[in-house]
Amino acid sequence: MLQKTFFHLLLTLSLFSFTHAEEADPLELYWWIEALDGNWTLSPAQNQTGTDSYKHEAVLPLAGTDATGIAFKSIGAKSTVQEDLLPNTKKQMVTMYHCKSSECQQVKATHYCVKQNQPEFLANLAVSTKERIVFDCDMSTELCRSNEDHVHQIIHELSNNGKHLKSSYLSWENQKPKENSSIYHFDRK
Repeated sequence: MLQKTFFHLLLTLSLFSFTHAEEADPLELYWWIEALDGNWTLSPAQNQTGTDSYKHEAVLPLAGTDATGIAFKSIGAKSTVQEDLLPNTKKQMVTMYHCKSSECQQVKATHYCVKQNQPEFLANLAVSTKERIVFDCDMSTELCRSNEDHVHQIIHELSNNGKHLKSSYLSWENQKPKENSSIYHFDRK
């Protein structure tokens, strides 16, 4: 299973040939997310650089343990990738990623948040790279244009040959970025 996942990740990264100068291919972005398949542990406290999010009382017990901190799995005959963030904690959240159409002209995400709202996102094809995928709040939706506290951007960054994942859930309130957002570092199990 691990060899299959690693092979799939390498294949996906090799297919991901765009640079900052050109827009990402939406289908390749979707494959990138699909290649995250599996369970990831929350990195130890000393590796949670640039963030204090791991210190939350519901999250801290996971840091540096073998417990799953984030999990990705394909569902619906590989039509959707389900992200389960901080499973079995009070901060458990789910994000669903899928192509917006059968032609996959855009990748869409819906985040089911502990803030009791569901912001919708579109992949930012202009800034995403083979190491970093950025999802911006879909400004055609009411929540993204509102003053309500919500996750406004999701960023997933892969490093260490696909073994480390930094996931950022950047919040906005009153149409401005908040100082405190959820940022976590994970290691592939």
